Amino acid sequence: MPNVAPPFSLRITPLPNRGLISLDGPDTRNFLQNLVSNDIRKVAAHRAIYALLLTPQGKFMHDFFILEQPDEQTDTSILVECERSRVEDLVRRLTLYRLRADVVIKDLTEHYHVYAAFGSGVFTALGLESSLGFAKTSGRTLSFVDPRLSELGARVIAPADQKISFSGAETASSSDYDMFRLALGIPDGSRDMETERTFPLEAGLEDLNAIDYGKGCYVGQELTARTHYRGTLRKRLFPVAVQGPLPESGTDVMLGDRLAGELRSGQDGRALALLRLEQVEESQRTGIPLKAGSVLLTPETPNWMRFRDKAESP
Repeated sequence: MPNVAPPFSLRITPLPNRGLISLDGPDTRNFLQNLVSNDIRKVAAHRAIYALLLTPQGKFMHDFFILEQPDEQTDTSILVECERSRVEDLVRRLTLYRLRADVVIKDLTEHYHVYAAFGSGVFTALGLESSLGFAKTSGRTLSFVDPRLSELGARVIAPADQKISFSGAETASSSDYDMFRLALGIPDGSRDMETERTFPLEAGLEDLNAIDYGKGCYVGQELTARTHYRGTLRKRLFPVAVQGPLPESGTDVMLGDRLAGELRSGQDGRALALLRLEQVEESQRTGIPLKAGSVLLTPETPNWMRFRDKAESP
């Protein structure tokens, strides 16, 4: 796959498609621990995590970053950085699960902005250690290394009335960052993972540190663990090179006259596609190309993507 990691220039860009929720109260951590796919005990003043909210059947609903609240470094104050367009849905679902738990849930999206910082020297520029999820708070601003993959750089969450910049950084567009994460093969929430249909292991979220298999029960845990331990996957989300005009998201991917998958988000000759592993292997073996409409697709395997024994999916 192409080299998209540094040494290209240091860049920072606002991410207007990201929102922010706070959870506060004495039951906050126990509440989240019983609900999400990762271990909340890992979250601390210097550690953020990536996690999922799944359906009881183990299918994707929401993905997000979880970190401690700036200004209130306590065990009960938590921030959840998530998809802006789906904040209302996430708040609603968290509220439904809350029941009698002493947890206050607030939408802070209008009060904070989220930025991506990436490129050569990003961790040094932000004063961060390079370990996944390492976090640092300065006043009301919080920076953290992306807990999915260090090549993704860092996130910065800052008050909406505060301008963010740092020495040597170019201002990039969210489109630049989108192209960057597409080349790395990283899914972007519900743009790439169909809600209530996509299994997290199909999207590679296990390899991106979204799941802790030792934490105990959470919503959707049983089927997720079964899929992991039995290696039962038929499909995976791949980055693909697109040779021609980019088809619309949702376009069928074909191998000859057989359905091989579906195109997801894309831009400027790159995209993600959910592909059947059997058809990908057959295409590579026979030389028959994968197509979305009349456009040729070439699947790539990022260095973070791992494959295990495959069998029939549940």
